[in-house]
Amino acid sequence: MSTIRIRTLHPWDVTPAQAVQYQRNLAQQVITQGKVAALRRVAGTDVGFEDNNAVTRAAVAVLDYRDLSLEACAVARRPTRFPYIPGLLSFREIPAVLAALEQLETAPDILLCDGQGIAHPRRFGIASHLGVLIDLPTIGVAKTRLIGEHEPVPQTKGAWRPLMDKGERIGAVLRTRVNTRPLFISVGHRIGLEQAIDIVMHCTPRYRLPETTRAAHRLASGP
Repeated sequence: MSTIRIRTLHPWDVTPAQAVQYQRNLAQQVITQGKVAALRRVAGTDVGFEDNNAVTRAAVAVLDYRDLSLEACAVARRPTRFPYIPGLLSFREIPAVLAALEQLETAPDILLCDGQGIAHPRRFGIASHLGVLIDLPTIGVAKTRLIGEHEPVPQTKGAWRPLMDKGERIGAVLRTRVNTRPLFISVGHRIGLEQAIDIVMHCTPRYRLPETTRAAHRLASGP
């Protein structure tokens, strides 16, 4: 039985306008500070689609934080009930992610989500949404920028520059590998940005993307 408790904070059968309002309301519950003291298990989530987007396929991969070896994984499929709308992807993807998380027998200490945390127009991307629902620390690890501006990032592994929006630091643009495009890191829930960057770098020893994301992606897009 899963040790992850999922809070019921809103329905999923909503209109886009209702989804926006839920984001605005729930963003006030996001905690953008804190430190994860004992890191043993780190999880990654990813989502793919089947049957011409009619089915959402979500995967969770749990890795040992010390050596990034795979400890556990889960895959869940759910009917896709929400349209593709930038800024509202959590309403399309999270129901399947929650179904996958429910299969885990042991909760991870933190989740790295393929998407945004507070680097979002309403400061409530998928990583923040998921963190508030399961009350666990989460980090948004996005491959592309949704909002914000930043200075050029040096071509040094581990170099980063603040991602700014309207005078507020909403994340970091992080170079995880030399001569590759940077990643957009943002706090999801219950962690500070500096530790989030450290965790992402620890999980990215060889490639551009964290091993958590790579493992979850193989499950979400595989046969």
